[in-house]
Amino acid sequence: MSFAVTADAYDQFMGRFSTPLARQFVGLLALDDGTRALDVGCGPGALTRELVARLGAEQVAAVDPAPPFVAAVRQRCAGVDARQASADALPFADATFDVVAAQLVVHFMRDPVAGLREMARVAAPGALVAASVWDHAGGGGPLAAFWDAVRDLDVAAPDESELLGTRRGDLADLARRAGLDDAAEHALTVAVPFASFGEWWEPFTLGVGPAGAYVRGLEDAAVQRLRERCAERLGGGPFEVRATAWAVTARAR
Repeated sequence: MSFAVTADAYDQFMGRFSTPLARQFVGLLALDDGTRALDVGCGPGALTRELVARLGAEQVAAVDPAPPFVAAVRQRCAGVDARQASADALPFADATFDVVAAQLVVHFMRDPVAGLREMARVAAPGALVAASVWDHAGGGGPLAAFWDAVRDLDVAAPDESELLGTRRGDLADLARRAGLDDAAEHALTVAVPFASFGEWWEPFTLGVGPAGAYVRGLEDAAVQRLRERCAERLGGGPFEVRATAWAVTARAR
């Protein structure tokens, strides 16, 4: 997988889905005036922006391991405490935050249980810890049509369906294993319109994430075959892509 890309590339690839998802996800976080929130694995800032809109920049911190994403958040969300860091080594003291959230991150953590445990460490006792991941294993994620077309042509191709957190029940189980209390699962669904097949396909060529890395690794002829197979599945457009994410909310001890 690869997230060594520009913020604009990520926005074109996943931002159309992560932005409306963030609007729903933030609704699960029970935010009040004065809430201090941390966005873990913030990317270019889809969830960070929603937190800022509700709490103000001075109440929000964000971390991501990718320097271009941290730079983008600093530019787009002036005043946010944005730092380069990974989820398993958060640069904050114990019990710092009232809400700690990770959107579309847990399945990419080296150790999801350890990552959630680290999120709980920086959360105050009783504070909300939350995460969301696309339903890749259930075929409900935004990349389902792409990976179905890939498997039509390459049955052995890896995808994101085997990553922890991508199936129903995974996130709640991981939260409990991390020592969190009152884990509750939620399903969040977004719908994204595309005017044409080309508008949908182009972001897959930008090298973002596992899907982009897969396309980048193909010979030109194989890329063309995959493009044609995707077009057979989706048509020329316009069309709408519906995507569901699983989310978990839990409490730190």
